Amino acid sequence: MRFYLISDNEDTLVGMRLAGIDGVIVSNETEALKELNSAMKRVEDVAVVLITQNVVDMIPDDVYNLKMNCKRPLIVEVPDRNGNGRTKDAITRYVREAVGIKI
Repeated sequence: MRFYLISDNEDTLVGMRLAGIDGVIVSNETEALKELNSAMKRVEDVAVVLITQNVVDMIPDDVYNLKMNCKRPLIVEVPDRNGNGRTKDAITRYVREAVGIKI
């Protein structure tokens, strides 16, 4: 089982390749959706699909639906070289919105 990256920039892809992670670069919604669907069908050899935040922003509804309805492979959003733009309490806020509990 291995990781697979769907990125919007070459720098992230090169960095991940140095760690032994293969992937592709996409530049629009159509390519992003095609590559995500292709990766999701590779359950025999891909355990985790890494997707940069900019790619998730291209197809947020599709990523959300796959996260909620598919057990494998796992979809993980990763920041690119510019960071993810989230505030320091983003995880707490995300949990509060998803579960409805203030922590």
